[in-house]
Amino acid sequence: MDSQRNILLIALALVSFLLFQQWNAKDVPAPQAVEQAQANTTLPTTAANDLDPNPHSLAQGKIITVKTDVLTLSIDTIGGDVVAAELNQYDETLDSDTPFVLLQDTPQLVYIAQSGLVGPQGIDLSSDNRPHYHVTADSFTLADGQETLEIPLTITANGLQYTKTYQFTRGSYAMNVEYDVVNQSGSNATFGMYAHLRHTLSDDGGSLTMPTYLGGAFSTENEKYEKYSFEEMQDRNLSINLPNGEGWAAIIQHYFASAWIPREEPGTNIYTRVIGNLGDIGIRMPNKTIADGDTANFTATLWVGPKLQDQMAAVAPNLNLVVDYGWLWFIAQPLHWLLDTIHGLVGNWGVAIIVLTFIVRGVMYPLTKAQYTSMAKMRMLQPKLQAMRERIGDDRQRMSQEMMELYKKEKVNPLGGCLPILLQMPIFIALYWTLMESVELRHSPFILWIHDLSAPDPYYVLPLLMGASMFLIQKMSPTTVTDPMQQKIMNFMPIMFTAFFLFFPAGLVLYWLVSNIVTLIQQTLIYRSLEKKGLHTK
Repeated sequence: MDSQRNILLIALALVSFLLFQQWNAKDVPAPQAVEQAQANTTLPTTAANDLDPNPHSLAQGKIITVKTDVLTLSIDTIGGDVVAAELNQYDETLDSDTPFVLLQDTPQLVYIAQSGLVGPQGIDLSSDNRPHYHVTADSFTLADGQETLEIPLTITANGLQYTKTYQFTRGSYAMNVEYDVVNQSGSNATFGMYAHLRHTLSDDGGSLTMPTYLGGAFSTENEKYEKYSFEEMQDRNLSINLPNGEGWAAIIQHYFASAWIPREEPGTNIYTRVIGNLGDIGIRMPNKTIADGDTANFTATLWVGPKLQDQMAAVAPNLNLVVDYGWLWFIAQPLHWLLDTIHGLVGNWGVAIIVLTFIVRGVMYPLTKAQYTSMAKMRMLQPKLQAMRERIGDDRQRMSQEMMELYKKEKVNPLGGCLPILLQMPIFIALYWTLMESVELRHSPFILWIHDLSAPDPYYVLPLLMGASMFLIQKMSPTTVTDPMQQKIMNFMPIMFTAFFLFFPAGLVLYWLVSNIVTLIQQTLIYRSLEKKGLHTK
């Protein structure tokens, strides 16, 4: 199989891949097993056994501000919910002075992190009747040299003292949310903690060349990582029990994620529900009963931030899998590690991509050489094959048998030209997702006009150079194709690829351009070597 037919294979594989990713972004399969919630996992509702409404629950709340080195949060004293989160080290847009806003509560979009206590003596009576916490200040800041920050919110009701404490650590996007309850009511008290992420139901599947996912996701002891879209939430409520309390519930989007993680609470339930145009995904811990004079504690961790794999893996098992590399994760993860390692040495993500390309193509060089050698031998056999066709005629079975005997005699593998292409496409797809999902490349400059490797080239220089390099590869590669229609298709390939790559991230186009340049160099060296051995390449 000659080089131009290989290009056709790449084109078909690329188009199929893009169409599949676009379909998959919108039609994520539902989990195979959905377990029934336990009786003690009731979500916040108004019931006869709930506490009577207290005056404090009807008071007007206020918003307090918490600022660490990486986060600026707004917490509502009604419910103690995180109603806004800015990421201090990430710009909203390239070179802007405005930080990226992940959580927010606006008329256009509701995306907040809620938590509370429910049950007979819980203080969250319903979705509309939340406790009004008291706090010592309107703003809190993690000072220079300070490693941790704690913000307690307190309330006392019916002889029970509740303290909801946010615990922050320098450099971390994870915060612990801890409930401490002291029972001085004169009788037993029963309640449990819930924590969920609430998001306006929406659909964002991205584009054909850049499909992205916005929706729910979760992890259990049996399923390391599963998506659960807003559409699936509307179809049915998710309810999965965690016997050992190991798992998490999240909302993920391109580059960023938020998640609730229970801490040492066997029997925790992962749930979803829909209220109007809002979807909740979260965790519900089992109820605890504490005697008069005793205390109880619930703790969950809230992650709000970028998809930083190392940090997320340290916060909870499998949380790093929200960096979704798809079915080629086993290739993408090592590529990301290698890319990150190279970047640590060269300090520029574009240069790191170039170095990575040379490494990948260097490793594949033996296969590339075998490909061109096989192509040269196949071209040498063309006269014999043509004579065979004229002699045998339309007897396809005999023709196939004699062709295989000829290949065996001449030690030629007719599929030898395909193997490097088949290996290159998974690497291309894996690198595609590596560059798509790596938040480290967001707003990362390369040189001159390339200020963001995660976005398309604004002046289309790289795609045009890539198309030109593909055209040169075509011209340098002799072909046995004689059919006029096939020749037209081959000639159209560089144009089609250029059109596709106009909208690809600049980092990916850079990889493909450098890969083509390496191919041109390798092709020239290999052909010269083959010609010295008497194998004609033209």
